[in-house]
Amino acid sequence: MTTASAMNILSVQSAVAFGHVGNSAAVFPLQRLGFEVWPVNTVAFSNHPGYGAWRGQICSAALIAELLAGIEERGVLGSCSAVLSGYLGTVETGSALLDSIGKVKRANPAALYCCDPVIGDRAGGAYVRPGIAAFFRERALAQADLATPNHFELEALTGRPVRSLGDALLAADTLTAMGPRIVLVTSLERDDAPTATSEMLVVEGDKSWLVATPTLPIAVNGAGDALAALFLGHYLLTRSVEMALAAAAAAVFGIIEATLKAGSRELQIVAAQSEIVAPTRRFVPLRVR
Repeated sequence: MTTASAMNILSVQSAVAFGHVGNSAAVFPLQRLGFEVWPVNTVAFSNHPGYGAWRGQICSAALIAELLAGIEERGVLGSCSAVLSGYLGTVETGSALLDSIGKVKRANPAALYCCDPVIGDRAGGAYVRPGIAAFFRERALAQADLATPNHFELEALTGRPVRSLGDALLAADTLTAMGPRIVLVTSLERDDAPTATSEMLVVEGDKSWLVATPTLPIAVNGAGDALAALFLGHYLLTRSVEMALAAAAAAVFGIIEATLKAGSRELQIVAAQSEIVAPTRRFVPLRVR
């Protein structure tokens, strides 16, 4: 497996003390691939809200801006290969993020911005504060090179219902017109999909690939965060969306399968870390356009 060499990723998203969502799901997989990760946490929670109760707080935009300024003061932004963002907490934090992305790209014009536009999901709807969806739609996506929405977020950002593969391709094209040249739909749930499969779709220009994995009887939090990180990491290593899709899908499937076998509701990212670098099963993406 190709591993990163002197590649740094700035990752701005949530974090939990217990479990694996946000940076707590993204940082270790990227490190396991060989990347140096600079995590800036937008929330400090005891655990993810899926438990129904948690402690902690959303970090203030002023704190996030201060942390980002401190990294800038180390004179390292020119060595930053990519910025990854996820759950932001507030629009003000988003503004601080975009300011930092601008500085990274001025220091290193080759740096990429991967925007995971965390808004909500089909099961529970939107779970972010008012204004966050508009921030992604009107400001963040215009700066993004890659975007990794789930099915719900793809519909919310484009205003297009997605019930078929054709709908998904049209919506992804609409999203690329907003800014990102690569769109990964991390959980495509179309009516015309084969039974008992989970799908991911990646679109780059006029080309697109679909990968399907067996549906596992488990619901976990943080899989999308890990998937976005792994897709970005593998894309940086290969510069191929097809290869990045295959590698990320295989790794996340392996981790979720290990989580199911362990009887846990938290992703077994550490226990199943071998799946990150050498997945047990491989899945071949299908060219659909």
